[in-house]
Amino acid sequence: MEAVAEGLWGLAEYHETRGEIGKAVKCLEAICQSEVSFFPIVEVKTRLRIATLLLHHSHNVNHAKSHLERSQLLLKSIPSCFELKCRAYSLLSQCYHLVGAIPPQKQVLHKGLELTASVGYEYVFSFLDLSLWYFEFRISMKLWSCNFNSQLANALSIEGDYQGSISALECGFVCATEVCLPELQEQMFFATSILHVRLMQWDDDNLVEQAVNRCNEIWELIDLDKRRQCPGLLFYNELLHIFYRLRLCDYKNAAPHVDNLDAAMKVDMQQTQQIQELVKELEVLDQSLSRSDLHYRDRTALSRKQTLIKEQLSSMTGLNLIGQESLQPVYFGNIRRTIGDKLQLAPPPIDGEWLPKSAVYALVDLIVVVFGRPKGLFKECAKRIQSGMHIIQDELVKLGITDGVREVDLQHSSIWMAGVYLMLLVQFLENKVAIELTRAEFVEAQEVGYLPMLTDSKSMQAMCQVYAAVSYICIGDAESSSQALDLIGPVYGVMDSFVGVREKTGVLFAYGLLLMKQQDLQEARNRLARGLQLSHTYLGNLQLVSQYLTILGSLALALRDTVQAREILRSSLTLAKKLYDIPTQIWVLSVLTGLYKELGERGNEMENAEYQAKKTEDLQRRLADAHASIYHIEIIDKIRLQVHQLNDLDIKRAMADPALGVNLDIPESIGLLTAMPAPSSSRLVDIDTRRRGKRRL
Repeated sequence: MEAVAEGLWGLAEYHETRGEIGKAVKCLEAICQSEVSFFPIVEVKTRLRIATLLLHHSHNVNHAKSHLERSQLLLKSIPSCFELKCRAYSLLSQCYHLVGAIPPQKQVLHKGLELTASVGYEYVFSFLDLSLWYFEFRISMKLWSCNFNSQLANALSIEGDYQGSISALECGFVCATEVCLPELQEQMFFATSILHVRLMQWDDDNLVEQAVNRCNEIWELIDLDKRRQCPGLLFYNELLHIFYRLRLCDYKNAAPHVDNLDAAMKVDMQQTQQIQELVKELEVLDQSLSRSDLHYRDRTALSRKQTLIKEQLSSMTGLNLIGQESLQPVYFGNIRRTIGDKLQLAPPPIDGEWLPKSAVYALVDLIVVVFGRPKGLFKECAKRIQSGMHIIQDELVKLGITDGVREVDLQHSSIWMAGVYLMLLVQFLENKVAIELTRAEFVEAQEVGYLPMLTDSKSMQAMCQVYAAVSYICIGDAESSSQALDLIGPVYGVMDSFVGVREKTGVLFAYGLLLMKQQDLQEARNRLARGLQLSHTYLGNLQLVSQYLTILGSLALALRDTVQAREILRSSLTLAKKLYDIPTQIWVLSVLTGLYKELGERGNEMENAEYQAKKTEDLQRRLADAHASIYHIEIIDKIRLQVHQLNDLDIKRAMADPALGVNLDIPESIGLLTAMPAPSSSRLVDIDTRRRGKRRL
């Protein structure tokens, strides 16, 4: 009967290589459904293989789960088979993960950890070379313990148990250290994972900084060549450092990490293309070798070439192409990804993957946009926005997310992964709109459609109230100024509760403008000067700096300080021209015209007024085009945004607990879920839903 099983296994492998997954599963199920009994270990191996195929090639998670649960029952009667038991626990945990069943997943993982802690000499069958065998066995045991702790940490983070998650990761770090492998990849995996959770929790500045320092220390110990062989860890480490610097609003020290990340992506893209070309060549060879009429000499030559290509692929991917698929984790849906399309964080059996490579590529594009847009690098930003959105749209189609699709028709895993891509898409659209509005390309901005209003985001609510207040101030009458005060007053009162400076600079701008309208010029100057300093030092946002300079120039003119007014306004106009910011240019020109008029510089006044009129005419033309576009009425009808007032409860919470977070364009929580008031399909969660420690600028 063992020969029959071997034959069916071989036939299943043959069908799998040809992409005939259904036939492969039927061959394997023939063993399980046979009236003749096989040895339990044969059935266990078969069911594990079936489960792996189903998880990688289908959405039939429940069927895979049934095979794994049956395997567990069979393994209970077998005193040994440590590797098979661990693999069954790991795969079953992943099944529960895919269907969102966290409690049973944790239960399975705890059983796996109990197994790795209890195994001993009872698994030793040959005592002839006990020392070497036991050494290898201990390494395997520690690595499986790392696997279970990693999955357990992820499950606990989904429930919002950050401390439990960190404890599991620390246990994994200890096991990885005890393995004593020279590459240090396992230790780095757990160090970065701990930093990830610390960033999500952020209740102690020192603990976050310690996590960052530990990552830096371990990374420096890894040889440069070894780092290049761990692209997943490189991306993960750099992204986490960027998120850390963004939380601190330390854009200067974040910039080198952005450059490293972008360079690494370009290198990885080139290598991925080479891998794909080799895979295509290998597929052609496989088809040729499947011919029955192939001459022996030709078959030998093709087989030799096939082996060489497999060895080349193995060296490039770090994976053994034979027998390795069963260890591939399935955290991110049931879409089978090609060789080289995965950013592995740790070697088998730890495995681990933060995000699919496509999502990481899109995230890198987004980060480049976030850092480039305030500097006026619109051409590069536009290219990256197009690249990122193209990646996302392709992946959504693969997940079955198309126009008209209903959530009830989608698998849980597809909804989950789609949430990441959709959140990234919103960020790209937001930046695209900001760029087009800055350049007064109103029709292009309308084509983007509308952005969803995340009403639970205190950060977004605050910014909406800032924008609304500025709009009322610009109307100019007493009633509008009163409405502006009603909007900006409550936000100004809780301004220090925000972690970052984006909201603070916006609030200070609006509040300073309101004070200026109320003729409280000196106080307005103090608020605006502080806002300008924060914008210049921490944000690097040239557009906001230009706007601050414009209003400060107007304020200097109102205070009769014409020398300072001229200097400030010229600097503002230079920045506005660099950014192609037409509305701000017109604003600066109007103030400069008044300055020249007051100084009696008739020539400069006439020249400036003429240039202002030309820019105003250009702006009006663009506005007319926007109003005449087919998108205008559709957008107006599609959504009507209402300004959400911060109620008394919000204000009291902010005053009592300065830990309310702030959206820094790229939430650092991507890749790990948190507890939500309602089920969420996104692994990228708005960071305002979490508690944060107050940051000192």
